[in-house]
Amino acid sequence: MLCPKCQKEVAEGSKFCYNCGAQLADQAAPPAGGYVAPAKRLMRSSRDKKLGGVCAGVADYFDLDPTLVRIVWLLAVLCAGTGGLLYLILWIALPLAPAVPALAAPGSPAQV
Repeated sequence: MLCPKCQKEVAEGSKFCYNCGAQLADQAAPPAGGYVAPAKRLMRSSRDKKLGGVCAGVADYFDLDPTLVRIVWLLAVLCAGTGGLLYLILWIALPLAPAVPALAAPGSPAQV
């Protein structure tokens, strides 16, 4: 990639020219509509939890079914024995996801 100001070779993906310090234009085009999805964070679920929300939070993070994660976690507890300790550690370490209000059903009064 060439710097448009000094015409020197610059590494691909650089934000600034190493030689003249000019800011380089981003190569990635912004998404349509200007919406940028927020970065995913591993958090305990506040709405779909059975015990501490760890399995539902892991499922949300990896876009999996929470039931599948719960079954795999139960197998890890029963077979390997370390799943319980890991669950306890994640329960303490992971922050609780903010509560998202449920959507009102059509025709019902909106609750504020």
